[in-house]
Amino acid sequence: MNPETSTYPTSSEAIDVLAVGAHPDDVEIACGATLAKLALQGYRVGIVDLTDGEPTPNSPGPEVRQQEAAEAALALGVTERIQLDLPNRRLFDCFESRVALAKVFRRLRPKLVLGFGAKTPMASPDHWQAMQITDAAIFYSRLCKWDEHFDGLPVHTIKRHLYYRLAVEPDTIAGLTHHLTVDVSETLEQKLRSIQCYHTQFAHKQDILERVRAAAVTTGAAAGVAAGESFAAAKPFAIDDLVATVQAE
Repeated sequence: MNPETSTYPTSSEAIDVLAVGAHPDDVEIACGATLAKLALQGYRVGIVDLTDGEPTPNSPGPEVRQQEAAEAALALGVTERIQLDLPNRRLFDCFESRVALAKVFRRLRPKLVLGFGAKTPMASPDHWQAMQITDAAIFYSRLCKWDEHFDGLPVHTIKRHLYYRLAVEPDTIAGLTHHLTVDVSETLEQKLRSIQCYHTQFAHKQDILERVRAAAVTTGAAAGVAAGESFAAAKPFAIDDLVATVQAE
């Protein structure tokens, strides 16, 4: 959980998929079932929380929130969770924040990054800032001739970047309807259990699980599955076998 105690993995220990959130619980609500499914499929999955999410009204402090995040990661089968020391409620897209996240990308070397894809009106502005920080850090991760800012960590090019949405927000991402839906019928309950780990955030919100379940069912129904999580591509990408892709089950 603490970036100072996280190990620097070798290439054989690199993360396959890394999801970035502004606060502990963002990733769980947005794409927790997808992460759980990837973990079951044998991929190494990681989460980066840009802030500790504190203070919040019903939490006694960051230590409790950190423990909740650890339990949620365990529920999803996440390989590694890192918390950056950026300020909750005062998270801004700036050079220092970009570099801090880019260092994580260079250390963990993910193939795919998942991150916020839209503003969340009436909710935390940190979410929008997290999107901009993630976009920039993906670019910074691959920049050469700038070693002095990245502790000598080697450059790393992230191959794919997908935007997620919070399950309790409208079903649009980056001003677009979603590009793909992951069938999470088998891992939706894992997602809900991970959300339940955050007692300080949701024990007083009795309808949160119903709302998240309803969002997954609605998203899945549009794609012909029992439950789904939707994503938008940051930019188009090519496929090799069209029939195999569209017929994949």
